[in-house]
Amino acid sequence: MVLMGSMCPRRPLGLLLALLAAAALANQLEDIPHNEVKNWALKFGVDLWEFGRHFTKMNQIQNKYHEYNVDVVRKDGLLLVRELAAEVKNHMDFKINAVMRIMDSAEAAALSAGSGASDGAPGSYYDARWLNVHADDGTLAARARRLSLTPSRHFDHIAVNSSYSAVLMPPYINTDDGEVQNQIAWSEHLDPLFVNNYEIDPTLSWQYYASSTGFMRRYPAMSWPPEDGYSHHARDFYDFRSSNWFVEAATSPKDLVILLDDSDDLSSSYWRLAKSTVSALLDTLGPNDFVNIYRYSDTVSELHTCYTKVLAQAIPETIRELKTTLWNAELSGGVANLTGALTSAFEILHRYNRTGQGCQCNQAIAVIGAGGGAAGVKGVFRTWNWPHMPVRIFTYRVGGDAAAGHTMKDMACTNKGFYVTINEHSEIKSKVLHFVEVLARPLVMYQTVHPVHWSPAYVGGRSSSLADDGMGQLMSSVTVPIFDRRNHTQREANLLGVVGTDVPIDQLKKLVPPYKLGVNGYSFMVDNNGHVLYHPDLRPLHTNEEYTETLRPLYSSVDLTDVELLVDSDENSRVNLTSLLLDLRHDMIEQREGETEIAVKVQYDNMRRVATRRQRYFYSPVDGTPFSLAAVLPDGYGMYELQAEQEVKHSPINVTEYFKGENWKVHPDWVYCEYASTSDQSFNSAEEQLVHFLSRTGRPGWKWMSLRPRALTLHNAHKKQDRDSYYCDKTLVQSLIRDAMVIKELDAHTGHASHHNQQGRFHKFVVTLSFIATRSGLLKWTENTNTSRSTDSAESHFSERYARAFDSEWYRRAVEHHAIEPESFVFSVPFRDGSEAEELSGRPPLVLATHAVFVESRGHRAPAAVVGLHFQLDSLAKHFLNVTSACTVGTVCKKTCAGDELDCYILDDNGFIILSEDASQTGRFFGQVDGTIMDSLVQDRIYKKVVVHDHQGRCPDSRNPFSGDGHKLTPLKPLSWLGSYLTSLLAVWFPLWETARARARPYAEEEVDYEDYENEDGENDDDLDRDRGTYEIIIDGLGETSRDNGRSHTGPSPPPGGGGGAMPPPPREAARSAAVRPCDTSAELFTLQSSRLNTAQPLKGKLTNCHNSGCERPFSVQKIPHSNLILLVVDTLCPCGAKRLDVRPREAGARAACRPAPARHRRRAAHCGSYHPEEIEIQSCGRGERMVPAITSLIVPLVLRLVIST
Repeated sequence: MVLMGSMCPRRPLGLLLALLAAAALANQLEDIPHNEVKNWALKFGVDLWEFGRHFTKMNQIQNKYHEYNVDVVRKDGLLLVRELAAEVKNHMDFKINAVMRIMDSAEAAALSAGSGASDGAPGSYYDARWLNVHADDGTLAARARRLSLTPSRHFDHIAVNSSYSAVLMPPYINTDDGEVQNQIAWSEHLDPLFVNNYEIDPTLSWQYYASSTGFMRRYPAMSWPPEDGYSHHARDFYDFRSSNWFVEAATSPKDLVILLDDSDDLSSSYWRLAKSTVSALLDTLGPNDFVNIYRYSDTVSELHTCYTKVLAQAIPETIRELKTTLWNAELSGGVANLTGALTSAFEILHRYNRTGQGCQCNQAIAVIGAGGGAAGVKGVFRTWNWPHMPVRIFTYRVGGDAAAGHTMKDMACTNKGFYVTINEHSEIKSKVLHFVEVLARPLVMYQTVHPVHWSPAYVGGRSSSLADDGMGQLMSSVTVPIFDRRNHTQREANLLGVVGTDVPIDQLKKLVPPYKLGVNGYSFMVDNNGHVLYHPDLRPLHTNEEYTETLRPLYSSVDLTDVELLVDSDENSRVNLTSLLLDLRHDMIEQREGETEIAVKVQYDNMRRVATRRQRYFYSPVDGTPFSLAAVLPDGYGMYELQAEQEVKHSPINVTEYFKGENWKVHPDWVYCEYASTSDQSFNSAEEQLVHFLSRTGRPGWKWMSLRPRALTLHNAHKKQDRDSYYCDKTLVQSLIRDAMVIKELDAHTGHASHHNQQGRFHKFVVTLSFIATRSGLLKWTENTNTSRSTDSAESHFSERYARAFDSEWYRRAVEHHAIEPESFVFSVPFRDGSEAEELSGRPPLVLATHAVFVESRGHRAPAAVVGLHFQLDSLAKHFLNVTSACTVGTVCKKTCAGDELDCYILDDNGFIILSEDASQTGRFFGQVDGTIMDSLVQDRIYKKVVVHDHQGRCPDSRNPFSGDGHKLTPLKPLSWLGSYLTSLLAVWFPLWETARARARPYAEEEVDYEDYENEDGENDDDLDRDRGTYEIIIDGLGETSRDNGRSHTGPSPPPGGGGGAMPPPPREAARSAAVRPCDTSAELFTLQSSRLNTAQPLKGKLTNCHNSGCERPFSVQKIPHSNLILLVVDTLCPCGAKRLDVRPREAGARAACRPAPARHRRRAAHCGSYHPEEIEIQSCGRGERMVPAITSLIVPLVLRLVIST
């Protein structure tokens, strides 16, 4: 007992010694030295922080701001957005007033001119097609007129004459027509008003009178194709009469039901003609209209099964889907049941009218077919439409006989509609437009109301900005209708046309200065349909190619809910974010003022990075327009702003001294000071323009002119602006000067010996460039002359890539990261997906490190600037290897990053590789390199997976003839081409054979893309081989050509390979589409959860059961302090799978067969003109079939036979 008792105290001591020895041995044999990982991360992070802190002088910058009288104040979001909305309204009022003045003058000029003969004959006016056109001998061509044209930055960078207008004419308009000549003549009197409008408001863009006869008078005068223009492949001017800006200005909104005959009464050729007519009708609709298509034969059914018992809002997506279904539809056959079709149409229109759905204005039915099955239609009209006729009937006879034509005409004339007969594709456009003219009648007859229409956004001509990239700018058009006030012998209600002006949206955005919103703040505008006029994430599908070649706008209709991406609901289970966003949308549509707060996802770097944040939304109506404006501010730092300005007159030196040298830039899109577009002053850069105005500020009599001109009421006399009038943003310019003063004083400090001693401590990091970007849009940089890249490098300079530094991702991310870890840098390297060719020789990759400088005053903090460095990756890699190849003093470790047992990575906060032992992996997403480990990091909540949906995605279009999958050459295809050639040859010599062939052939020249009928004449064959570019018009009719955009050509074409001719492109499918098509895409992105990583201890992980050998793969993760980086150390001895993750967007899963459109709120147009009691007196309701084709078919064969016999 005593022995045992005496031994008891010794046993714990021995056990303790044994445990310590075992622990030491375990540490030496540990798979990963976790404690060393922590030490490596700590040393590496501290070294980077000290290096960046001293090199960027960020503390000195902060102190310099405090030396001046600065203040940090809280923003009043509602007051701010109210003031901004008032500025936007003032700008829009100028445009509306200009258009209304043109309207008054146009109606007065037309009334004075009367209907008599005129001097509008060809050659008597400036025809854009014949300006400065010379004959072969160098003299002026017969119809041409000489006019001096001068390139203008303000007008799309093309040559114009601002003293005159010019007439743009589609090729098929009959210039000998008396009404066309009359309108050309009297509209010339609008020129003085065009000039006067431009003198009053030099921000005005193109002004125009668009005649319902098909020509456009456009100011200022230009030639077509443009001289010195942006389009080297201009085609014929398009027919604008089906465009949104024309149709919706001329008519009130409408509910339209289209009834398409697909019975046995239609042959295959007439079936295609009927489908083209339907397509043309769809082209006249806009987002304020509602539509559906029914097909009828034995039965009546919706053409598109997704739109059952509904009228769909006619947004581009709906029109695209309806057209796709239309051109894929096959002829059903059977007996036409027009009575049943009309009943179905009336039922749905009546239901929509009774329940308050649809547009609640015009209602119409369009019948396209042969006219069969019409017995009993009068009974339907008595039941549903007579005597008040709330629904108009439009009939388009395609095929059928004279009796059917009489019946269809009677249907239209007894229901306030219009009847036409369509025999060929070339007449569809003009005949369908009667639909617009008839719907305009009530407005024309009242003559008192001229509704102002703002079109949806489209990509138009080039920007007037000094930083114009030639890719076009977002535009809108404001238009009003022009009515015929002349007295006629018979009661008529004629729409003369539409007048309007184009409004660059950049001009609206200038009125909402980004510096007032702050970094990561932004603005957007929403119309009455909830569609955004502009938004930082609005990415229109189309480029401006179609506009520059034909002046045809392709509209965007992106909903607010498609650009504001909500965080996942599980993060905010207590708040219904979808409801908050819909409430915001509803209030903005109803033009209410208010504010809300929503958590959203924010994507950076072309949808490769993501962050989440709470944002404050402040919104206010733009009175007198269909728009509302919203200002969005990040919660927290976004609610405060730094007020630090330098009065020019109190500056110790001439302010231009702060802007010497070539190592600075200002934001090229911001308005510091600018002259009116009428000024003769011109500048090559924003910097040159700024220095010019700064030099003027020191002269006697300088005035800031910080208040823009105010729009007066319509009939008040407006003062013409001086040619050299200017505007300066005093707050922005004086903030810029203060920022420049801070930087200038620091530059002087850079020359001190103490500064060089500090820099010498960090010689191991090879810095190529340091920079500072400020809240005022100033970017200034200092290059290390010892390491700067050669001037002949193909890569653009840092200052060229980031002239818009305030908008850059590194600026925005630095400020955002400051809220997570104030004393830190954000590191990044250029993205690579592993598919690029290795081109790193001689140009080592550069690391970008940025840090946000905040200034504090009275307990509030606001961002003042972002400082940063560019330094060589290999110098960073060397330092990393030095740190991670050594163990802490006093310890022994068998494994380091220098050995083969461990793989060491530096990853950023979105999972991209900053450093790796394999240099080719730099910039790649880590999931592509080792998806198994990345997936484990997600499972351990070190990274969070965030799915980002993009409703404006672009996907390859397999139907496109340029995409490789569109049309494959089959063995029988050459025989098909040969057959087409032979039948075309027969058609030339035997026109009667053409008539028989029209009913038998499956594809023919009738299958021309409707959009291009106006281009059928006068085509240049060189266009056939021209690449049409990336984007095209999305959907329209069938055709046998693709690179010529479906234009028909007279005469036979040689077979492939024959006659030395080029092989014609293969036939298209149902749509002429682009190399891309609109689609929904999604990407799985990742964001670091810093709260999961304890800087005091690394997070240990281990992969098990990932290899058939049963081995385990441990890893260690440690946050690198003062950065957005983590250190990941992985054991290499156990291979674990080949899983790969990717952040690149992919098309979302196939949509359901029927995806019902969400019942989104919208606000109806303020005015509806659908009824006038005297309209019934108008007798004009239709036109019969032309006899010319029939006579020609009899005469031409006889003439040809006489020629052959002789």
